[in-house]
Amino acid sequence: MLAAIGLDEHAERVYTHLVAHGPATRAELAARCGPLPTGALELLQASGLVAPDAARRFTAAPPAVALEALLTGQRHALQEAELTASQLTEAYRSAAAGNDRAHRDLIEVVAGRAAISHRVTQLQAGAERELLALVTGRHQVVAADETGAETAAVARGVTYRVVLERRSLDEPGAARPLFEALDRQQQVRVVENVPTKLIVADRSLALVPLTASTTDPVALVIRAPALVTVLTVLFEQTWEWAHPLGRTGPDLVVGPVPAGEPDETDRRILALLLSGATDPAVAKQLSLGLRTVQRRISRLMSLARADTRIQLGWQAHRRGWAD
Repeated sequence: MLAAIGLDEHAERVYTHLVAHGPATRAELAARCGPLPTGALELLQASGLVAPDAARRFTAAPPAVALEALLTGQRHALQEAELTASQLTEAYRSAAAGNDRAHRDLIEVVAGRAAISHRVTQLQAGAERELLALVTGRHQVVAADETGAETAAVARGVTYRVVLERRSLDEPGAARPLFEALDRQQQVRVVENVPTKLIVADRSLALVPLTASTTDPVALVIRAPALVTVLTVLFEQTWEWAHPLGRTGPDLVVGPVPAGEPDETDRRILALLLSGATDPAVAKQLSLGLRTVQRRISRLMSLARADTRIQLGWQAHRRGWAD
């Protein structure tokens, strides 16, 4: 019961015995109260609850005086602890409020077409090295340069890479803004499906839609490095699968489109490549020259509209060439 004032079970038992039965020596206390742990009597002495006499007999101090003194000290300590707890709580709240402000700075919610358009302009105006964009549906990112932000960015050396969803090419008037984008030296690719609209500036700042609504759009401006990195990886993966967009006279061309289908030799080359064989190994297996194999692979990549061999493998499976 006296643990609240710092007495353990053994010290409390000794003090209770001395109060009830009067003075006793250490040996008598051990015989009546059980073995005394080292320091039990010393703890009672330090607390002012017992005192030894000349005969080395320990006498209990009056509880009304001794315990009240300890209780008063404990109350004071509790008041100090409460004050400290209050100060720590206030400090915690202030720090939490500061963290909340910092977190809000990492992700900003932007609502409304005009506000989002303004943020897009800011991203372009603030870009120093590159601007990456995924565009679904109508190509808003590479539309006519109304504010001059794109032209100014390109003039100061900012690289633009844009991936369009293929259906955006079917939109009325699609060609003109795309020609303008290509004339501004933007790199534009086309893919069947784009996962989300996205703009990333200098791999440090991103804008992504929060809703699919076109009447009341909401977007997130993201500065959190980890999230921007994830969105950049998403762009690079989409870019890897997309086909280059170019121009031939008045027409837009999505990659080279050679005529024909893979012949039996092409299919064998594909099968060996997909099994992990190198170009020299393929040439040796099929008794072909290395340059012949590489020329056929190049033609297959053009036929599949693939920029990398990874894309060629995916297209080969997709088109049934590797079955």
